[in-house]
Amino acid sequence: MSFHSLGLGEPFERAARQRGYIGPTPIQAAAIPPALAGRDVQGAARTGSGKTQAFGWPVLQRLADAGVPAPGQPRPVRALVLAPTRELAAQIGESLREDAQHLAVTLKIAIAFGGVSINPQMMRLRGGADIVVATPGRLLDLVEQNAVSLRDVQTLVLDEADRLLDLGFADELNRLLAMLPASRQTLLFSATFPRPVLALAESLLHEPVRIALAGADDEAAADAEATAAAVANIRQRSITVDTAARTQLLLKLIRDHGWKRVLVFVATQHATEHVAHKLYVGGLKAEGFHGDLSQGRRTQLLDDFKASRVQVLVATDLAARGIDIVQLPVVVNYDLPRSSDDYIHRIGRTGRAGESGLAVSFVPVAGEAHFRLIEKRQAQRVAREVIAGFEPTEVLPPKGAAETPNNAGGVKGKRPSKKDKLRAAEAAKAAERAARAAKRNR
Repeated sequence: MSFHSLGLGEPFERAARQRGYIGPTPIQAAAIPPALAGRDVQGAARTGSGKTQAFGWPVLQRLADAGVPAPGQPRPVRALVLAPTRELAAQIGESLREDAQHLAVTLKIAIAFGGVSINPQMMRLRGGADIVVATPGRLLDLVEQNAVSLRDVQTLVLDEADRLLDLGFADELNRLLAMLPASRQTLLFSATFPRPVLALAESLLHEPVRIALAGADDEAAADAEATAAAVANIRQRSITVDTAARTQLLLKLIRDHGWKRVLVFVATQHATEHVAHKLYVGGLKAEGFHGDLSQGRRTQLLDDFKASRVQVLVATDLAARGIDIVQLPVVVNYDLPRSSDDYIHRIGRTGRAGESGLAVSFVPVAGEAHFRLIEKRQAQRVAREVIAGFEPTEVLPPKGAAETPNNAGGVKGKRPSKKDKLRAAEAAKAAERAARAAKRNR
């Protein structure tokens, strides 16, 4: 099968050769024809499978075929791509710019995300743009500054749609959707589509073509099918280890196996710096990566990691989406993720573009039940290993005892929520006020 047979023009054959594609990947073969035809598409495919080209090339060809305004004329935004992280927005935008160079017409592609000054982005949007790739928050800022209008958008793309459709982005996304024309093409792509997200996705789509979920007998079967595809090239290991011994075990594994680049996931921003420092003291070039860093620092760290100037990047789930690192051999779950979907996105940083990869998860005794849920979701049992010298000694606390500390793993539902903490703080204050009142009344 060729890209031409999918309906793409010769410019994309050149783009494919430049990217090293021998032929279309499965998601590209399934998504490109309906996207070119103007159909709505919901595509579930693993990270690193060519999703950006699966939606990007149809968008580029449709815009090029429609033509561009004459020089000096404003360019209405005809395609909008939303991404949940700055890194993913930058990656998509640069990818589209590279591929657009092969076209006979010049398309203007603007990239916008937070964490940097808004003024240069406003300057680049003067005169409009054919495509805007943005994070929701920064796009709203630009709209409020009258730097961009969304009234002419013909195609909306949500990449990592599961994250964009969850509650964390609900308000921003709803505000943006209200600004878009009701009649438009909508393309949703992600490695996972959790059940709560599917209902929201359904409300955005009109008679969509569903990929990876199509043909399944029920939602559970669909989830299993999409998840199996997402981890097909990744060898998974799980190691039972005491919480306190994880850093030393990580050092041993890196040294023994000679891993040149390792992406390590932890649960909190504090843990990124703490674990990175311990690894640095242990003789490794390690750095922490999290959302409190400036955008310039985040970009520099990623560049250093890709160039192997940093050997170990210790990151929060910020790095689970939008980071494309060629030939990243190993991902380590130092802390378990809070959900099985996050697990898929994390380990999907390795084994990309047809390469094989390795995902290692540390499983403390307190995290065993949670990891079993992850295994159940992906319909794959990962045999537990015990490394000599790191035999676990921890035991589960008796029922009713205090929960495991936060740094023992990211088990969803085991930690108090922000609301719980606020309620507890208010209850403590109320109890203190009552005690003082009782003392005064004695």
